[in-house]
Amino acid sequence: MNPNETPVVELVSLTKRFGPHTVLNGVDLKIYAGQKVVICGPSGSGKSTLIRCINGLEDIDGGEVVVRDKHTGVRYTKPTDIRRQVGMVFQSFNLFPHYTVLKNCMLAPLKVNGADREEARATAMKLLTKVRVDNQADKYPPQLSGGQQQRVAIARALCMNPTVMLFDEPTSALDPEMVKEVLDTMVALATEGMTMLCVTHEMSFARRVADRIVFIDGGRILVDASSDEFFSEAAHPRVREFLGQVLAHA
Repeated sequence: MNPNETPVVELVSLTKRFGPHTVLNGVDLKIYAGQKVVICGPSGSGKSTLIRCINGLEDIDGGEVVVRDKHTGVRYTKPTDIRRQVGMVFQSFNLFPHYTVLKNCMLAPLKVNGADREEARATAMKLLTKVRVDNQADKYPPQLSGGQQQRVAIARALCMNPTVMLFDEPTSALDPEMVKEVLDTMVALATEGMTMLCVTHEMSFARRVADRIVFIDGGRILVDASSDEFFSEAAHPRVREFLGQVLAHA
């Protein structure tokens, strides 16, 4: 990584409160093109809130978010500028149940980017093929398994040709046998060089894919380390405690 390189995503003193409770407390983070960054930590540590602040789904109370040259924060008012560059995959899929799989994938390029319909359809089918659910294109989300729905959600996000992909616990709503098919799809994206920021407790995925692992506790980044460093015996005591709890239930 070139030290003079501009980050794809930068968080500067990011602060978020819910009432009197400070969920994110002055978070600073830089993510560079092609990096695969896993965010982990105990429940309630602020992981999902951080992801949602990047995508503008949560207003922030201090600091700013920068994606490429687009800013959002207390001094800026256009999170839509950032959303055009960010793909978001939620834990609960968030597909439109009354639209077919194909229409779910075409909708944002048509409505947000003003894409040509045939071009949007071709792109959607290409990406549905990429995540191996092209044979489900004319079905509706409730007709699909959870793993298939999550792969459709990944294809839908990719249809916007995002600068960075955000994943918020993408396997937490899945039955165990469906987790692998979604993680395999994410591994394939990582192999192709997609910039990814993923909140997950899937430590085997983190060990296999992540360039960096960011550990959040109490709304602050406690550790930002390479995968090898994170999983080493010399890891921070709080990390060792967390890994002991997570791996014991794996």
